[in-house]
Amino acid sequence: MKKLFYIILAIASAVSCTGLRELDGDYLLDIIPYPEDVTIRSGSFNAAGAIFHCDPLMDEASRNVASKFAARLSEATGKPSELIEGRARAGFNFIVDKAMKPEEYSLSISRKAVEIKASDLNGFNYAIQTLKQMLPEEIFGSQADPDEDWQLHCAVIKDAPRFAYRGMHLDVSRHFFSVEEVKRYLDVMEVHKLNRLHWHLTDDQGWRVEIKKYPELTSKGSIRKETLVGHLKPSDNTFDGVPYGKGLWYTQEQIREVVAYAAAKGITIVPEIDLPGHMVAALACYPELGCTGGPYDVWTMWGVADDVLCPGNEKTFEFIENVLDEIVEMFPSEYIHIGGDECPKVRWEKCPKCQARIKELGLEGDGAHSAEHFLQSYVTARVEAYLATKGRKIIGWDEILEGELAPNATVMSWRGIQGGLAAAKLGHDAIMTPNSHMYFDYYQSENQDAEPLSIGGYLPVSKVYSYEPFEEGMSEEEKSHIIGVQANLWTEYITTDSHLEYMLLPRLAALSEVQWCQPEVKNWERFLESVDDICEIYDEMGYNYARHILDD
Repeated sequence: MKKLFYIILAIASAVSCTGLRELDGDYLLDIIPYPEDVTIRSGSFNAAGAIFHCDPLMDEASRNVASKFAARLSEATGKPSELIEGRARAGFNFIVDKAMKPEEYSLSISRKAVEIKASDLNGFNYAIQTLKQMLPEEIFGSQADPDEDWQLHCAVIKDAPRFAYRGMHLDVSRHFFSVEEVKRYLDVMEVHKLNRLHWHLTDDQGWRVEIKKYPELTSKGSIRKETLVGHLKPSDNTFDGVPYGKGLWYTQEQIREVVAYAAAKGITIVPEIDLPGHMVAALACYPELGCTGGPYDVWTMWGVADDVLCPGNEKTFEFIENVLDEIVEMFPSEYIHIGGDECPKVRWEKCPKCQARIKELGLEGDGAHSAEHFLQSYVTARVEAYLATKGRKIIGWDEILEGELAPNATVMSWRGIQGGLAAAKLGHDAIMTPNSHMYFDYYQSENQDAEPLSIGGYLPVSKVYSYEPFEEGMSEEEKSHIIGVQANLWTEYITTDSHLEYMLLPRLAALSEVQWCQPEVKNWERFLESVDDICEIYDEMGYNYARHILDD
């Protein structure tokens, strides 16, 4: 009993300086997302000047993240932290354990050593992100602060993510963001252990990725003559009269640079080429791909354009396949997102080529969906089959359920949860991103007059945190098809880096716990207590963020 008393006393005395927090009689770490299993022990490990030992079995990418951590720790503490091969009884020991699952990791922190076990890059990197959050926030900056207390509290941590797909979306079509800002987006995703960036590269309002076979997509399709100012009001729209988008697109070399940068952090970039709707930027360059033949202009409004690709025209599929050929060369992602959302059928209903295709295929409405809906299903299935020849799979927004779902498609459920539930019942994988909880372009405060212009809605951090992807009554088989959760950040009204970061943070922190933590690990009170610390990390990294939650 006396020994237990001294252990508790030692822990309590260290709370204020080692990232520990007391909640309801328990001592918890200030880490977001919170690990699956944590055992707090007495004592601490001095990280300043510690030697890093790397298992000879570590791959180069895993060794690189360990080396980067060692270099930053050395820079921050002012004491050298050498990286050597081998294993020792003291310092940091990175150990490859092939019995561990992908992305799983364990930490055993004693007074003399920190043992880090994982089987892959992501596991090792997530262990490092946890260790960094246990250290002073200066570890996330670029300056030295040797006067800080560089102690890691002793603990045993066993951790693994709940969902395999943990995504964040970024729209660069409506407003463009530089390579450097996309990298900053990836940096803060890494802090919170996300592993997918859904990069929305094309839409009606601008084409942002170089396709060498179709140079006009960027030379012309990136530029709209003006932009809608304020909210969409069909009776009273106002435009700024300023051309937007000249030179605002990514070269293939820049794309590969960002893909490599993300991969080094264990993040896969999933590109989106939205089709057959949201293609006015492409039609403006190649009008023969539309039902009317144009002319078309890169769209200036927010919303849905009636003009879409013409699936009755075989040249449309030649165009799609040629574009996708270059996309798969740039992006090694298993998934290619093909959009499929908000595709009006009004042009197809009157287009002789589309109606001929419908007749040729024997497509008929079934009462729930028109023949034109099944025509879009034909487009989706044909694109899926083509990408399958290249070893890739498709993701589509939940509209791809209308008509007939392509055989191996994954559904991204955005119009609430029903699309994801329907896909799971059909035996298809689904990613949950309901606009009710996961649209970060919504306002963060009910006092909209005090907020930057947003599309509308109200989505505070607390509502993001409250989301549970599994619905009551789902079978275990259906749950197995819910492979992940994603939040989306559309940029119709977001014009600057500062505004982008403001909309993202700290809602990203809440998202990360929805994606990573088992339901029994999530705890709003614990999360709320740790937000101050995560915001100090954002400060250190130089991000802008919404401070509403700090005032609660």
